[in-house]
Amino acid sequence: MRFGPVRWWRARTLHARLSLLVTVAVGAAMVAVAGGAWVAVREIQRHQVALELSNDAASIAANPEQWLATESSRTREWPATGAGGFGGHGDGGGGRGPGRDGWRHGEIGPCWQILDATGAPSGGSRTTLPVTDSARRIAAGSARQPVRETITLGTDDYLMLTVPLAGGGAVQVGMDSDPSERVLTAFALLLALGCAAGIAGAAFLGRTVARAGLAPVERLTSAVEDVAVTQDLDHPIDVHGVDEIARLGRSVNAMLAAIDASRRAQRTLVEDAGHELRTPLTSIRTNVELLLELERRPELAHRLPPEERAELLADLDAQVRELATLTTELVELSREEATRETVEPVELADVVAAAVARVRIRVPGLTYDTGLTPAIVAGRPGELERMVVNVLDNAAKWSPPGGTVRIRLTTADSHQVADRGAGPGPGAGLGPGESGWALLTVADSGPGIAAEDLPHVFDRFYRATAARSMPGSGLGLAIVAQTAAQHGGTVTAAPGEQGGTVVTIRLPVSDAAGGTE
Repeated sequence: MRFGPVRWWRARTLHARLSLLVTVAVGAAMVAVAGGAWVAVREIQRHQVALELSNDAASIAANPEQWLATESSRTREWPATGAGGFGGHGDGGGGRGPGRDGWRHGEIGPCWQILDATGAPSGGSRTTLPVTDSARRIAAGSARQPVRETITLGTDDYLMLTVPLAGGGAVQVGMDSDPSERVLTAFALLLALGCAAGIAGAAFLGRTVARAGLAPVERLTSAVEDVAVTQDLDHPIDVHGVDEIARLGRSVNAMLAAIDASRRAQRTLVEDAGHELRTPLTSIRTNVELLLELERRPELAHRLPPEERAELLADLDAQVRELATLTTELVELSREEATRETVEPVELADVVAAAVARVRIRVPGLTYDTGLTPAIVAGRPGELERMVVNVLDNAAKWSPPGGTVRIRLTTADSHQVADRGAGPGPGAGLGPGESGWALLTVADSGPGIAAEDLPHVFDRFYRATAARSMPGSGLGLAIVAQTAAQHGGTVTAAPGEQGGTVVTIRLPVSDAAGGTE
């Protein structure tokens, strides 16, 4: 199967993979070294044989008569020559050749013979060498370059070198190559045994190294599995050292801390939401029970005059509206990323204008002084509009009848924002395609926010002492802060120069019309 090895590899544990990788790596290295050593020894041997043949041939060629005289003076018995000799040449210079123990056991060093100009052997060692066509051409003078050939004498392989003689003829020198091959074979066998032992040792060491190297990973895995079982996020994993495993452990601790913070925030949101929902629900339940009691006992209807009944119904309507608003804001705060809008280039001036139009319809008794400069931001249009509407609703709620809400949208680069002392805050730097900041300021004409309340106005469910008698859930400005942060910006609140409160939202401006987050 095509993907069988891949599936097999992926099915192995990390311990087994590391052991196998170490074994394969060490084994491959040993095989490569052994192969290189064998090739090097073989080349050295070949070079030595060739050098010995060349030296012997040069010595004989320098004084062939002396070599012939020395060989003839030896005490030995030559047998009757046959018709052919080695190589099938009827040169009359043959003998029974190598492989016959009565003749070869006494010969030391390479065998040699001298050829005359016709290619016939004129003398030499006891072992007769074959006269090949190349040797005949060299002896006849038609070829002057030495020739190295591999020949077979009996059951042995010989390396034969033929060199020309001055004045005609040639010298042939042969050397048995079987001893060298046997040495190479024995050396190859030793190398193979060494590689097998080395690979076996590498497999054992691979398991040991894998076990030692993965011990921190196994401890980290056990700790994470304990956290998964106990759900205890308050105790971080013990991390030691500065290696990759320690880095992984710190990352896991950071992830556990983020999960714990998210869980605590979720629990806080649920608890706060339950507390905030209890008040309107209790009021609604009391009013509804009163109305139901009057419906069941008409004789008591006179105890609730029509004007009080109308007031009670109006209170019910207000409580239901407050409950609906609170529910909508809770859903907005807990919205998952997957259900949010797609990021796209948004003209912030159009968003602010639409938000002002919506608030003007809801609160018509105020003057809305707007000054908007075009600014394109990368964001989610619906969320941005809800953010601006919440800021305007807050300003309208605190402005007295006939008051003025001033809305200004300007742009500035990062240096101008920093010079104004209103930097974007940590981690809110410009991203790709961003050239500056869009500054939206909303100033009301109300009494302003007390100094002790300013640090908490963007907290969830926080309501200043002066605001507790007014409708609201305490989530509007929290949604503003969350939306601004999700779009890479910030929001601040400060006292206005002419009284009231100024809320400033900063969002990064995008250069490209097609830029997205």
